[in-house]
Amino acid sequence: MNEEKKSLNFIEQIVAEDLKNGLDKNDLRFRFPPEPNGYLHIGHAASICLNFGLGLQHNAPVNLRFDDTNPAKEEQEYVDAIKKDVEWLGFKWDKELYSSDYFQQLYDWTIVLIKDGKAYVDEQSSEEIRAQKGTPTEVGVDSPFRNRSVEENLDLFEKMKNGDFDEGSVVLRAKIDMKHNNMHMRDPILYRVLKKSHHRTGTNWCIFPMYDWTHGESDYIEQISHSFCTLEFKSHRELYDWYLDRVVSSENIRPKQREFARRNLSYTVMSKRKLLQLVENRIVNGWDDPRMPTISGLRRRGYTSESIRNFSDVSGISKRDSITDVALLESCIKDHLNKTAPRVMAVLDPIKVIITNYPEGEEEFLDANYNDYEEGFGSRPVPFSRDIYIEREDFREEANKKFFRLKLGKEVRLKNAYIIKAEGCIKDADGTITEIHCTYDADSKSGSGSEASKRKVKGTLHWVSVKHAVKAEVRLYDRLFSDEDPDGHKDKNFLEFVNPNSLEVVTAFVEPSLKFVKVGERFQFQRKGYFCVDDDATNENLVFNRTVPLRDSWVKVEKK
Repeated sequence: MNEEKKSLNFIEQIVAEDLKNGLDKNDLRFRFPPEPNGYLHIGHAASICLNFGLGLQHNAPVNLRFDDTNPAKEEQEYVDAIKKDVEWLGFKWDKELYSSDYFQQLYDWTIVLIKDGKAYVDEQSSEEIRAQKGTPTEVGVDSPFRNRSVEENLDLFEKMKNGDFDEGSVVLRAKIDMKHNNMHMRDPILYRVLKKSHHRTGTNWCIFPMYDWTHGESDYIEQISHSFCTLEFKSHRELYDWYLDRVVSSENIRPKQREFARRNLSYTVMSKRKLLQLVENRIVNGWDDPRMPTISGLRRRGYTSESIRNFSDVSGISKRDSITDVALLESCIKDHLNKTAPRVMAVLDPIKVIITNYPEGEEEFLDANYNDYEEGFGSRPVPFSRDIYIEREDFREEANKKFFRLKLGKEVRLKNAYIIKAEGCIKDADGTITEIHCTYDADSKSGSGSEASKRKVKGTLHWVSVKHAVKAEVRLYDRLFSDEDPDGHKDKNFLEFVNPNSLEVVTAFVEPSLKFVKVGERFQFQRKGYFCVDDDATNENLVFNRTVPLRDSWVKVEKK
């Protein structure tokens, strides 16, 4: 049976309609245009997958263009991180470009604007300009500098370029319409003075173009056919087209801007400014902290590129802003790791078990599959001895019939090993259990073929041999915010909703097969969740991050 053809999202329909109406397929060109003022996050992943996905669908080139027009906030570190993230997600760009490459062309076009009477130098303060632009329901007021002569504007703009003005003392504005119903059309700023070194152009320029002037003209220079932006730029589209009208010629492709809803995630903030606050206030340990929604943070936490691409696909492209449940993202990584991660044993909250009738000093190696349900994973030898660790929560002195783990007088099976029976326990002066004494059925070894090995008991526990256990630091990550929409409270700061229990660090014991794992390797710790080897890990100091629990068992934190 043929697989049902997937329906196109509305962005794909726009491209298909343009091709149907005569756009040459060879003229298709897309772009992903990040500003290098922070690390990319899961919201950017949606745009990356959309634009590069369109390129793959139509065998069309996709540019990676850095809109680097603000040296006060942009750094080479961010450029390098963005390139790494895009490559890690599995995409290749046709050209690596920078808006700063076009500074001279933008300047030349700006001179033409001034000569055409379409731009003027304004010496008002930013507060004065903001006030005289009016409101959505009240028209703006003309600047007192609006009717300067072309000659005076050319002279002043040249002085701006030469560094004769202080930062914030003067701007160049487009001359459009101060009574326009779209406030973006009320003489927007084209250039401002910034006397800061640019990560690419150094100190060659001390005037820098604004985003709206730069973005559309950069699209035109690169001959981008479709410029897809998030919804906040919808009201900018009229200005995007006005700027293009100043420079386009009939022989070239005119870019088309269209908008889609940005990806918002529950229990998360997406603003780069707010993510930077989390970093600068040391609420997290950098942009790649595994609690961050950044692509680098998700990668370090153990998310795979496949799971993020799948999340972008199943989330879809929307015309309206909404919040996607973070459980969908977690489901995507669980689905992928369930098929790819080897299953191993690790005890995160250990308590010692002594198997009293197992010979002292003896040890044996049991064959354990990395996956009991899928072929191709292989197996490894797991050492077994008289003293083992199990999870503290897996034992109770007394329990009801629904507790299928170890309790006094009852049996459980040790994974890949024997059936044991709890006979007694030892407590310290505070009444805390420090040791459990058990006996084992020597004929019940898993896979031995004996009748006892086939005996059914209701509980199966993971374990680690004390003698062979490898100590590891395990970082148990929870959601960074306790509120589903930490950014949605007008009367409260989003930082008020930071979850104080978003990270718990425990000392665990893992089976010896994990002693020489590599950074980034992913495993299922049986019955506990999916874990990834952290960047900090060494052979002498193992460090694992919890990617996601096996079930939706996140710690419930009290909402403020």
